[in-house]
Amino acid sequence: MIAVIADDITGAAEMAGIAHRLGLRVKLTTEPVSTPDCDVLVIATDTRSMSREEAVSESRRVATALRGITGVTHLFKKTDSALRGHVADELEAILECSGYTDALYIPANPSKGRTIRDGIYYIAETPLHETDFSFDPEFPAFSSSLSERFPGAEAKGIRMADATSEADIDEAVATASGTTLLAGAADLFTAFLKRHASTDERQAGKVSLDPASTIIVCGSTQSKPIDCGIDTVYMPTEVYDGASASEWTAELAEAYRKNGSIIIAIRDRHRTGKEIAVYLRETMAGIVEALVNIRQPHELVIEGGATAFAILRRLGCDSFTITQEIAPGVIRMRSTSGMYVTMKPGSYPWGGLF
Repeated sequence: MIAVIADDITGAAEMAGIAHRLGLRVKLTTEPVSTPDCDVLVIATDTRSMSREEAVSESRRVATALRGITGVTHLFKKTDSALRGHVADELEAILECSGYTDALYIPANPSKGRTIRDGIYYIAETPLHETDFSFDPEFPAFSSSLSERFPGAEAKGIRMADATSEADIDEAVATASGTTLLAGAADLFTAFLKRHASTDERQAGKVSLDPASTIIVCGSTQSKPIDCGIDTVYMPTEVYDGASASEWTAELAEAYRKNGSIIIAIRDRHRTGKEIAVYLRETMAGIVEALVNIRQPHELVIEGGATAFAILRRLGCDSFTITQEIAPGVIRMRSTSGMYVTMKPGSYPWGGLF
């Protein structure tokens, strides 16, 4: 069995979707547990939203638990494809608690125009720090250099490599030793699975949401407008700036009761820092909990990993069966309550969902 440690839940869903697309039996959970009849076990952590110390502790806990699960033969570390998170510190912690001696970190996704050339990260040939990722609330991209973003990584046994094409990714996987932990994004994981598991690729498909029973939450600063026939309600600036959300929640509840569906989104992004990021996701989680308590929707769609983790934790959803990969990174799952949950990273397109 291949185990994946992901630093946020949309990244975990993306990995589970890839495994599902390749015909593998996959389970997504928030805890490292023994799962029979499973080829790929994906553990969704929330370490990207934690402090460095918390992220290191959680990485050690999960890696240690996985080492004690019979049948786990390979480990992969999923990281953000835009360099966000406590990557080097988490990898160092996992190396300390696993049988791996070193790590190879390649966050590039050439299939999506995200490449690394001469140690510089580009999105569609634009340096990362010149994109909207410079506005990220917790990890704003002030530099596009991997060595500047993760100083001292090599001293911790973490190598970083260029990748400008999928062929570069394939070669990196093919030449990595059995004692090297691979860490990175979707393209690296896809190549990893194809090398270490027997795969039979499925086709991605479209999903038509039920306009009478859907909640859509756009909780990312990278969100793009959605046109699907459901009204969008934006967080008021005063709530964004810290005012009580109780009045807005009541307004949303009234609209949800009336229409059966709603889109909740964040439009402002003039504040940065961990405090505002935590506030926004917890506010969104509280609002969604209030709406679901009125009536559980048939479909819950969440954009943004930290927001998704906060919402699903508040709802008590911790285990999912993958039902469909709608598009790369856009994954539809069924929760144990019967509600369908679709998630995607904030910077990814919606694919066949809208």
